[in-house]
Amino acid sequence: MSDPLLRELDHFVVLEPGQDERILTAAETLLWLAGHVEALGDPPADLADLADPEARAGRLIDTACELELAPGCSIQWFAVRLEPRG
Repeated sequence: MSDPLLRELDHFVVLEPGQDERILTAAETLLWLAGHVEALGDPPADLADLADPEARAGRLIDTACELELAPGCSIQWFAVRLEPRG
């Protein structure tokens, strides 16, 4: 079950093999993840009932933090809270 606090967070750290970590907004993370889901072609079985890559990405954000793109190659995303500098 999804943690309701995740829905309140506005940023995610995203990790991709061979790239530096990045901090994205929630909207950017959804698009980033939807692009990876779409590139898979056939979605994982637990996402196949959803109509489009954005819906699949939304479910992943709510229920997971990692997606295997190929054997031994995964992407990860983690919700973070950015504190204002003061």
